Amino acid sequence: MYAKINRRTFLKGSGLALAALSGCHLIGGQTKPESCGIKVPYSSGTELPRTKVPYNACDCHHHIYDSRFPSDAKAGLRSPDATVADYRLLQRRLGTTRNVIVQPSAYGVNNTGLMIALKEFGTTNTRGIAVVNTGVSDAELKQLYAVGVRGIRFNLVQPGGVTTMDMVQPLSERALALGWHIQIVARADQILANADVLRRAACPVVFDHMGHIPSVSHPAFDFIIGLMTTGKAWVKLSGAYILSKVGPPTYADRTAVAQGYVKAAPDKLVWGSDWPHPSEKLDDKPDDAILLDLLSLWVPDESTRNRILVDNPARLYGFAM
Repeated sequence: MYAKINRRTFLKGSGLALAALSGCHLIGGQTKPESCGIKVPYSSGTELPRTKVPYNACDCHHHIYDSRFPSDAKAGLRSPDATVADYRLLQRRLGTTRNVIVQPSAYGVNNTGLMIALKEFGTTNTRGIAVVNTGVSDAELKQLYAVGVRGIRFNLVQPGGVTTMDMVQPLSERALALGWHIQIVARADQILANADVLRRAACPVVFDHMGHIPSVSHPAFDFIIGLMTTGKAWVKLSGAYILSKVGPPTYADRTAVAQGYVKAAPDKLVWGSDWPHPSEKLDDKPDDAILLDLLSLWVPDESTRNRILVDNPARLYGFAM
């Protein structure tokens, strides 16, 4: 006969096993909460996410900040140093392996820090998105390509931006020649106002942070869906906190938008953390484990979720399949 195991005994045994797996220290048979999980700068909480990511899962949107490089005088959004070493702690916490560094608007078109960070990570598992203007030389673009850059970012949200919509067409043509894409961070109304420009872009268009769409009823949502279903556009399932009025842990008012994208074009989606969350106050940073767990809510089907985390980034950024 098997011995009966009550709920308390089961939970205690499970807790011991989980603690051992996660590297928690046990004191008198009890788990010491502050020693469990991983503390990451610019990220709330320490617990590991419930969502288990597959091998080669990719965080397709994060930044590196380095005060060794001067900020652009017109930059409207800055952050304290957020280093490669800091970000590697986040990878340990989330279980991701691949990553895409997005040039912060703070540095304008000075991509030196981006290039150094890319070299530190190495080109096997890391890619970059640069910020350039129409004055960039072919030699500079080749240098960026060599260290892993695969796209050009246009930031229309932050004041003092160094890229404008009239640069989209000429730079998209140069991006196409390199096999790159252009990445757009813009409000929904800005996207609609520039719909013709985005349709005519020579290369694929990737929209940051779910396109900053406030709801599925906004006409920009249908516009982006149309581009995705014709193969022209991609969307990053990132920045749930940016437009949310509900806030953590559910960010429930962002669920319909995310699920709408998943239903329409799951093969044109990637996920990103947006660490170190530069738009948020230093004392109120999101919990990155919660942000990753949202993906399980938005994409309940594991095989689809794995495509978004592994296969789609491999196609978009040129990682080995």
